[in-house]
Amino acid sequence: MADVPALEGPPKKASPILLIAALAGLTVAGAGGGWLVGTMVAPKVKQAEEAQKKAEDPHAAKKKGEEGLPKMPGEAAGVLQLDPITTNLAYPSESWIRLEVALVFKGAADAGLAESIHQDIMSYMRTVSLQQIQGPRGFEYLREDIQERVDLRSEGRVSKVIFRTFVIE
Repeated sequence: MADVPALEGPPKKASPILLIAALAGLTVAGAGGGWLVGTMVAPKVKQAEEAQKKAEDPHAAKKKGEEGLPKMPGEAAGVLQLDPITTNLAYPSESWIRLEVALVFKGAADAGLAESIHQDIMSYMRTVSLQQIQGPRGFEYLREDIQERVDLRSEGRVSKVIFRTFVIE
């Protein structure tokens, strides 16, 4: 029998020129693809940056460390955010509540009316017990009670009460 390696002949070596040519071809194809995708995406990025610059108010100077979402336009839109309400509950008196609400006025916002509503909500929250506002149903009752008090105090000039934060400690 004949030896198998003798029939095949000596092993062939890969040509380094073919390897370099293949790598160069792949590099050119990758660079061309990157350039093509870049030209398709770059105009969209520029347009988004320009739109963001136009949306920013050039006259408003931002404070250092100011973060988060921009504030609502406020009185111009008929929305007035009240100062945070922080008070203790009626029972247990060791429990504290922090509540931030905004009022949506029908027409122009009235700061005097908003202050009296703020005081009314604070005095009401001092009469509420923790058991009354526990759970989703209790929170819904609290929202309805506050909306009813605001409707009575404002005589229909406030259309909605928006709860921004609600924390019990």
